[in-house]
Amino acid sequence: MKTLYISFLLVLGIFRIGYSQEIISGKVSDSDGLALVGATVVIKGSNLFALTDENGNFNISTDRQPPFTLEFSFVGFESKSQRINQISSSPLTVVLEDENILAEVVITARRRAEEIQKVPIPISVVSGALVEEAGAFNVNRLKELVPSVQLYSSNPRNTTLNIRGLGSTFGLTNDGIDPGVGFYVDGVYYARPAVTTLDFIDIEQIEVLRGPQGTLFGKNTTSGAFNITTRRPSFQPKVNFETSFGNLGFIQSKSSITGPLTEKVAGRLSFSGSHRDGTLYNVATQRRENTINNLGLRGQLLYLPNDNVEILVAGDVTRQRPDGFAQVVAGVVETRRQPFRQFNQIISDLNYTLPSQNAFDRIIDHDTPWRSGNDLGGVSVNVDYKIGSGTLTATSAWRYWNWDPSNDRDFTGLQALSLSQAPSKHDQWSHEMRYAGEFSSKLSGVVGVYNLTQNLRSNDVHTEESGRDQWRFVQSSTSPLWTTPGLLDGYGTKTRSSLLSLSAAVFGQLDWKVTDKFSVLPGIRYNYDEKRVKFDRQVYGGLQTDDPALIALKNSVYNAQEFEADVTESNVSGQLTLAYAANSWINTFATYSKSFKPVGINLGGLPRENGETLLDLARIEPEDVSHYELGVKTNPTKRATLNLIFHRSDIKNFQTLVQTPDLSVNRGYLANAELVRVSGVELDGSWSASRNFKIFGSLAYTDGKYVKFENAPVPLEEVGGESFKDISGGRLPGISKWAGSIGAELSKDSKFISKQGKSFIALEGFFRSEFSTSPSPSQFLNVDGYELINVRAGFRTEEGFSVFLWSRNIFDKNYFEQLLPGAGNIGHYAGVLGDPRTFGLTLSYSIR
Repeated sequence: MKTLYISFLLVLGIFRIGYSQEIISGKVSDSDGLALVGATVVIKGSNLFALTDENGNFNISTDRQPPFTLEFSFVGFESKSQRINQISSSPLTVVLEDENILAEVVITARRRAEEIQKVPIPISVVSGALVEEAGAFNVNRLKELVPSVQLYSSNPRNTTLNIRGLGSTFGLTNDGIDPGVGFYVDGVYYARPAVTTLDFIDIEQIEVLRGPQGTLFGKNTTSGAFNITTRRPSFQPKVNFETSFGNLGFIQSKSSITGPLTEKVAGRLSFSGSHRDGTLYNVATQRRENTINNLGLRGQLLYLPNDNVEILVAGDVTRQRPDGFAQVVAGVVETRRQPFRQFNQIISDLNYTLPSQNAFDRIIDHDTPWRSGNDLGGVSVNVDYKIGSGTLTATSAWRYWNWDPSNDRDFTGLQALSLSQAPSKHDQWSHEMRYAGEFSSKLSGVVGVYNLTQNLRSNDVHTEESGRDQWRFVQSSTSPLWTTPGLLDGYGTKTRSSLLSLSAAVFGQLDWKVTDKFSVLPGIRYNYDEKRVKFDRQVYGGLQTDDPALIALKNSVYNAQEFEADVTESNVSGQLTLAYAANSWINTFATYSKSFKPVGINLGGLPRENGETLLDLARIEPEDVSHYELGVKTNPTKRATLNLIFHRSDIKNFQTLVQTPDLSVNRGYLANAELVRVSGVELDGSWSASRNFKIFGSLAYTDGKYVKFENAPVPLEEVGGESFKDISGGRLPGISKWAGSIGAELSKDSKFISKQGKSFIALEGFFRSEFSTSPSPSQFLNVDGYELINVRAGFRTEEGFSVFLWSRNIFDKNYFEQLLPGAGNIGHYAGVLGDPRTFGLTLSYSIR
């Protein structure tokens, strides 16, 4: 037996010597001639394979006789097969085509999944991956990627989110009106502006819809909408971890876990936590102010009872406890008041000097603690039921907002306004049912109903209180009675208020394909709105006296006020879009829409005249918006997109905020401007020059002005003269004529700690020209234009491992995000400072 075995091996050895192996060599590259490193070459039907080296070359040995087939594959490229009929000494040259050179972006802007370039709406899309890598973890940072978006926030409550310069009133928030930019997360409307300060949690994609979206997204979208989708539960188990460390004590951790719980139920749990030390230093308390201290948790359950039904239950909670948002005195204006009522004279009389004359020294001496306790959360249930060629969707949600603030509204170390606190509670309930699908081969669309109720109330009271130095700030005459000891010490107001609102709507939008190239898209929405306010403000404290003259001085600062008001309004919004697809790479559209921003009601106090409250100012007329849009979306090559949009909006009864010198009208009051117009041009595009180099950019020109506003408030420098002025022709606040962003990434196939992946370097740049931050045009409350550059460099793999260094505002640009006058319009104004240069390291890893 042993002899037979040895003989068999000898025969086998002779056979193999007589039949030598052949070597097949070649090179694999992409369509631009760039080598593909790590491409797989396999002889079909065998286990013989090779990987290309750093130059894209391969060698594979075989004892097979032709004919046979070689298969070439590489991640992100179309696989290719090549028949080998005879083995040649010449190397093979193999070119693989990108499987999807420019990734198709799918959106749900029209309440159904569609490819973005085919939708006749101007939309900017930011992927969750870019949000994470670019550090755009909230809307304030996201605006650097979408130049049509403006966000101004002196604290979460007082936040203005605009698109194309329109949306919300500029300045301190009055709760009696609705925003004009809708904010939706997984189909649920978030009613409070404070949500824009939240850290994004496990985001899949953010769609920014520009222009009125009232037909499908509701009345609160007269200038656009944010449509945010989070990552859904998956039946494939996966765990993600991400941790970032940076200067200023920055630490941010994110994690998520998903997987099956049963055969038909999957879950997902996501967490986000952020901390950063403050960017301002308080010399009075020897502490840093404007910290970041955020925690967020989101959980989801996905139930698939059968192939036609999906049920998603979601809940989230966010807790923010920053020491902020403090502002720095940025300048002083000489008003038209008497010399003794000028800011510099006031602080001189009180033997006070500002801690710095340069806002960018980032030094303050505020004596009232800054607190911005911000709690938000809720639960929602979404059911998708496939019926015929469409889907019936029902979404119900409850959300809450609890606000616990403390502010130093005089912006100094003096005890002028010693307390300024408006703690609030808010609950909302929303229900929507809609059907989206195809009604015939040429007709598709969406129809539905919507209901939203809100309950906003003080918790327990809103407080404004004067300190020992307040008398000098509000002193309106040279009467010696103003110097009466303790006259205004501890004198203030306590306000209890509530707002109940109801909104209901029926809506529909159709897409009629008249021909293969031409479509007509009409839409209509009926809205009903109802708001009821109770307002009760009482005064307390100060010098207890029976002297009528002293009582009159006190009442000139604060006074009691009580009123109830209710408003109702109904209207019909509509739009008509004509879309024409000239060919497979050019889509054009023209849109006219009529929409309304809901009726408003003043909540925060009303002006008085001759001792009487002006109740006729309680109602704020709804905005009437006529909008025109022309657009062309193109794919010049399979590697590029290029879109051009022209837009114009005419707004009658534009809702604006009047900042009043009257402290008793807390946070100003609302009014209507007769006519406002905003027009502009937007250009955006992207280009995948190769699989290793991508670039995108946007450019926006926007012109906004008051066509007619004859009874407007005066700017800060004119306080003390006329009470109102005609600012017709003046520009709207918050709008830069020019704004743009650009992003690029260069990568290279490489190895890092034995992992195959890509090393990369990326940057995002943002710029905007100067803009006004005063509701009425001012010579002083204008922010200079600025530009920001953010960069990052590192390594990532397809399996979900990445490590990179990053820096935001790498050139340490000093800039203001907003300027706002001090309480009482004394002459000084404060600035919300942009972040200084920050830098750090981010590590992330996924386990499947």
